[in-house]
Amino acid sequence: MSKSTNKAAVPEAMNALERFKYEVASEIGVPLTDGYNGDLTSKQNGSVGGYMVKKMIEAQERQMAGK
Repeated sequence: MSKSTNKAAVPEAMNALERFKYEVASEIGVPLTDGYNGDLTSKQNGSVGGYMVKKMIEAQERQMAGK
């Protein structure tokens, strides 16, 4: 797994978030690998994070709507 310095609000969720990151990268066609990813552009990396947030917000909205 990556050696990010980011701190999770819920440390127990770190592994799930890491898996989610790779799932999203695969969905949007970003060649994210375990280890060095310095050859990816800022746009590629940002799109992974942005899409993760979008999917998390959609899931929360569904949960709040009772769906």
